[in-house]
Amino acid sequence: MTVLRIDASIQGPRSASSALADLVLEHHAAARPDEPVVRRHLGADPLPADAWLLAIGGSFTPEADRSPEQVVALALAATLAAELRDADAAVLALPLYNWGVSQHVKAWIDLAIAGAEPGSRLLEGTPVVALVTRGGSYAPGTPKEGWDHSTDYLRRVLVDVWGADLTLVEREMTLAGVNPALDEFLELGTLLRKTAEEAAVEAGLALARRAA
Repeated sequence: MTVLRIDASIQGPRSASSALADLVLEHHAAARPDEPVVRRHLGADPLPADAWLLAIGGSFTPEADRSPEQVVALALAATLAAELRDADAAVLALPLYNWGVSQHVKAWIDLAIAGAEPGSRLLEGTPVVALVTRGGSYAPGTPKEGWDHSTDYLRRVLVDVWGADLTLVEREMTLAGVNPALDEFLELGTLLRKTAEEAAVEAGLALARRAA
């Protein structure tokens, strides 16, 4: 069983989403220590900003007429699609930035779609754990209710477009205790962190059980 891990945080060792992904893989690996993990960190090693444009342009250009840049972009797109298609499971750490997915995640999704046949279900039936983190709260009744344009988009792509068997682990208020404006929510943030960590542990154990 090969596990694909995708990270997208720009926070390095302070990343809340990567910390949750670590928990998933830690508990998966405890039961399945010999299973390989393919890793791609979109935040630390971003995909080229022009790769999607070049890949799309190259796909409409006869092979003999493609520029060297188009050839490279198409190869990258095919690699990203293959990583998804070949994965037996996936762990995706995808924080919300500015009310949506980061540019790194959008580029990854667009390129993977460009690298596959139209309509390809790249994760058909594949167990996928998505770790979604948000600095504040977007829950019903909060001032930012409806501002989360990331989570539903990810469901559409991962489930409706790619066919994943999705487990979603969410953590809000990651900036409580970091941003002074959220100090009054420190107790809530601590509770939400504990709940998310417990869900991540269970998700890792569930992945291991499915692989058994």
